[in-house]
Amino acid sequence: AAGAAGQEKQLAPTLLSFFIYNPKLGPKEGEEEKKILFYHPNEVEKNEKIRNVGLCEAIVQFTRTFSPTKPAKSLHTQKNRQFFHEPEENFWMVMVVRNPIIEKHKDGKPVYEYQEEELLDKVYSSVLQQCYSMYKLFNGTFLKAMEDGGVKGLKERLEKFFHRYLQTLHLQSCDLLDVFCGISFFPLDKMTYLKIQSFINRMEESLNIIKYTAFLYNDQLIWSGLEQDDMRILYKYLTTSLFPRHMEPELAGRDSPIRAEMPGNLQHYGRFLTGPLNLNDPETKCRFPKIFVNTDDTYEELHLIVYKAMSAAVCFMIDASIPPTLEFCRKLDSIVGPQLTVLASDICEQYNINKRISGAEKEPQFKFIYFNHMNLAEKSTIHMRKTPSVSLASVHPDLMKILGDINSDFSRVDEDEEIIVKAMSDYWVVGKKSDQRELYVILNQKNVNLIEVNEEVKKLCATQFNNIFFLD
Repeated sequence: AAGAAGQEKQLAPTLLSFFIYNPKLGPKEGEEEKKILFYHPNEVEKNEKIRNVGLCEAIVQFTRTFSPTKPAKSLHTQKNRQFFHEPEENFWMVMVVRNPIIEKHKDGKPVYEYQEEELLDKVYSSVLQQCYSMYKLFNGTFLKAMEDGGVKGLKERLEKFFHRYLQTLHLQSCDLLDVFCGISFFPLDKMTYLKIQSFINRMEESLNIIKYTAFLYNDQLIWSGLEQDDMRILYKYLTTSLFPRHMEPELAGRDSPIRAEMPGNLQHYGRFLTGPLNLNDPETKCRFPKIFVNTDDTYEELHLIVYKAMSAAVCFMIDASIPPTLEFCRKLDSIVGPQLTVLASDICEQYNINKRISGAEKEPQFKFIYFNHMNLAEKSTIHMRKTPSVSLASVHPDLMKILGDINSDFSRVDEDEEIIVKAMSDYWVVGKKSDQRELYVILNQKNVNLIEVNEEVKKLCATQFNNIFFLD
């Protein structure tokens, strides 16, 4: 039997299909194909596409009769799970994910067991919503694209964007962090924070076409002039896509503070991550990606200029109606480069001093995830960001699932509450929700009881979150 059991294979959840449709575009019989704006995988036969879209339409309409205000979000079947999202009126996005499978061998034949309860609705619904947010950041709304270039224009945009974006979805490693889609903030002392603040003010003054600025260090956010919802999706793009692509070895001695004897000959380490590759080449293109922010009211289209020196990165956003010239890029490089280089080494020095004071970085005894709904701050000691695209959790998937379940419970009620779960062998999982903040702790201790677990969590709150009010 052991030999047979050894044949078991776990197959992770995968993306089966992803499509976007608008029922208003093909209302008549025989015109169903016109509803479909995007369909992945494209090679699927036309009639099957129409059938799948029709089925989703029917489910959404049918469930509306029971819940007119809240449309269906997901449909569970034995083999897969479908997620529905209507980001703009009548525009529906659907993502179909195959359930994880355990493959066994019986009499030499493979037998598939679908794990129907493994996928967390909230996690994958959030992934689907982020697909829209990321599309909107670079393309604006579906409606605007249709007003500007008709259905054809919208289809082209969707094809161009999602063809690439869907390849970056790592469905097997999605978890609670995808629900929060938070921002990791860089801890700073007041003095350095003021230096950054004054640097941003100076830059906005001397390069007066800048509309918004954001400042990051070590992939963590320090300052942003954007609205929160725009910043959280821009942050996701920077940290999971743009920065990892530019991870070439930074210049030697990046942690040694630089001080120039003469202010005039300061060697600076600044460079553009978007835009011109070589400022000395007169033929170089100054093309920057366009982003769309505040799409609900002012609907602004901006050029995204990302400029980096050592571990510090600054995003300057300028109005898209102003084409940035090579002259402007050179000016920005000469003004921002030297100052950002000095600032980066200041932050680095300060950070190292603080680290020495607070003691060496030990493997934390507590594994926790913290999220604050008010400023989207997120902190996790569970995730080791080893690879750019996948943030790997260092705990067993079953424990991550419990965290997700606790989070789903929290979102059902508005009151503050606490949930403690005794998980498998010696693991305890604690979830606290208090005043718009959520904290999830995983403890691994032998022979402890509920009271001791509670004490441990109190200790953690006292050391890690001493200035945050958690209800006892």
